[in-house]
Amino acid sequence: MGFEFVVVLLFLTTSAVIVGIALWLGRFLRPRLPSAEKASTYECGERPIGSAWFNFNPRFYLFALVFIVFDAEIALTYPAAAVARRWIAEGRAWLVVAEIVLFLAILVAALAYVWGKGELDWNRDLAGPEEMP
Repeated sequence: MGFEFVVVLLFLTTSAVIVGIALWLGRFLRPRLPSAEKASTYECGERPIGSAWFNFNPRFYLFALVFIVFDAEIALTYPAAAVARRWIAEGRAWLVVAEIVLFLAILVAALAYVWGKGELDWNRDLAGPEEMP
């Protein structure tokens, strides 16, 4: 069992050394031609308008987190669905159904909570700093 850990550790060390050497060599081999054009903000080939340092609306992050949660839900429900036929044949169909329903119930409760708080309303006005998400 310890041998497998040594192999993994050797692999990780070797890959870290190779990456380190590539970065070190790249420091000496790449051209250094700084210019104002290269230092400017890139906006899809268009000239930037204003400063790049501004605050994003936190709702962007909330929508991204909700997407990630439901994406992870698919990834975590798939294994139960993949073994469902075998478990049904073994007489454990209730376990598959209970697992999927419980997992989906937790996600639906979380979505209802976020929806109930009004965090999914895009044009919501904030009355004060105490309501910031």
